[in-house]
Parts: sequence; C-alpha cells; structure tokens
Amino acid sequence: MPRQMAASLCTTFFPSTSKGVSLTAARERGQLVFLEGLKSSVDFFFRAQEEPHPLQFLRKASTEDLQPLYEFVQEALKPVDSGHAVWRCPVLLVDDLSVLLSLGVGPVAVLDFVQYCRATVCWQLKGNIVALVHDSGDAEDEENDILLNGLSHQSHLILRAEGLATGFCRDVHGQLTILWRRPAQSTAQRERCLTYQYKIQDKSVSFFARGMSPAVL
Repeated sequence: MPRQMAASLCTTFFPSTSKGVSLTAARERGQLVFLEGLKSSVDFFFRAQEEPHPLQFLRKASTEDLQPLYEFVQEALKPVDSGHAVWRCPVLLVDDLSVLLSLGVGPVAVLDFVQYCRATVCWQLKGNIVALVHDSGDAEDEENDILLNGLSHQSHLILRAEGLATGFCRDVHGQLTILWRRPAQSTAQRERCLTYQYKIQDKSVSFFARGMSPAVL
C-alpha cells in the first residue's frame, strides 16, 4: 500500500475510517505522516522548541521562507529504520494552500514551495501532489489569482467544484468540472474537459451528468 502524507493547515484531524482504510492504523504503520497545522501552530507559539519547526516562518518578520515546511516534507520521505518499506509512489495532500496567503506568505513563495515538493515527490519518487486552493470568485484578489493560475499551469488534473449558477437546489448541490491534461498526446487530444453535477449525501457524494439528476428523471 503506498504511503501518504497530509499537511492540514487549517482543519482539525480526527482519526477515522474512510472507505475501509483506517487512518489511525495507517499512521501507526508509518503509511501516513500528518502535520496538523492548527495544533502545530499552537505548540509552536506556546511551547519551547528545541529543533527547527515546520511553521517557524510564522514568527519571522518576513514570511517568505517556507524552507522549514519543505524540509518537513523531505524528512518525512526518508526511509526509516522501523521495518517500514521505502516510500513508493507517495501522495502529498495539502489542505489548503490558500491559508498560507492569509498568513502573509506571498504567492511566489507558495509556488516555490510547491515546485520543490514536486521535484521530490513527483520527479524523484514518482508520486503525486494534491492541493486545495480557494477561488476568490468575483472578488478581486490578485495574490490568490497568481497562486491559482500558477498551480493550474503546472497541474495535469484540475477539479473545480462550485455552486450552481442558478442558485440553491435541493437535489443538486453543485457542479464539478474536470480538466485532464495529457502532455504526451497531440495538441487536439491534449486536454479533455468533463462536467458533472453532484449531490452531497450523509456519507457519500453522488455524481451525474448535467440535467440527469434522479430527481429530474
């Protein structure tokens, strides 16, 4: 089973079971490395730190240096001596990059951090990076636009989730646009775009083609 890493910069992590995979068990086996941003930031500010902290940029006058955060990723990917296998096709999950902007980090520094992570995770270890970014929508947010456009240019798969333009609907909660880029293909086949609508249920999400909601049919 490929091991995974997760960096949550704004949400609280509750060990649970998702789709038959126990996150608690995966963490104990070393298959999941988790950085909980909220708890880690509290520990960083109110407890003495003997070693460099991944979020130490929060205390600096300039928040442009995300090297400690990258070093955390790099260190987590090193083989350990506890009998676990070397990382194979790791997945780095970042939820979410927009929080770094709200903490004062510039978009160029965030993009540099992602580029370094891509070099390690994607190119060296043949893994993947999944990152969440919030779209400012109609609001003018130049820094967020720079980050969003920069990531979009680097990504092979883009999933854009948004509400319905027509407003609230009880049976259709939103729309998901999937842009799949295949660099190896010819220009005409390089990009493929699919659009689905979805409904959020108690423990799952239902997807269907536009206008094909079970409530409509």
